[in-house]
Amino acid sequence: MSSQADILKSNGLKVTLPRLKVLEMFEKNPGQHYSAEEVFGRLMEQGDEIGIATVYRILMQFADAGLLRKSNFDGDKAWFELEDGQHHDHLLCVECGKVVEFFNDSIEKQQHAVAKAHGFELLEHSMVLYGLCAKCKKDRKSTRLNSSHLGIS
Repeated sequence: MSSQADILKSNGLKVTLPRLKVLEMFEKNPGQHYSAEEVFGRLMEQGDEIGIATVYRILMQFADAGLLRKSNFDGDKAWFELEDGQHHDHLLCVECGKVVEFFNDSIEKQQHAVAKAHGFELLEHSMVLYGLCAKCKKDRKSTRLNSSHLGIS
């Protein structure tokens, strides 16, 4: 029996080919964040015949079982990542949707200090910083330079 099958069974999930394929995708790409649509697209590219509704259902089952972490960075869209048990925060590119994980001990200490100063006991938190990744920042700068060079403002 494969370790993926063991993982599914130990989390109370029946071992099915679609579940194995989804779990394998996340395990092969640790630290990556995927929307249901991206998971579906990648599986289709591999030739896997899995419907989008099945992908949504599997992702939610995995999140409920604690195998995946679900985040809503930009409102409606849910992003999923392999749950590794380690806290981290995120940077999100508002242009291309790239997600970068980071951990900063100073920020963590400050958040606890702020909570304590307001009489709160911090149980958990989520921090997302929105901006432009290096590629999108460069592309945007390049577009502005080309536009100004052409006399477009």
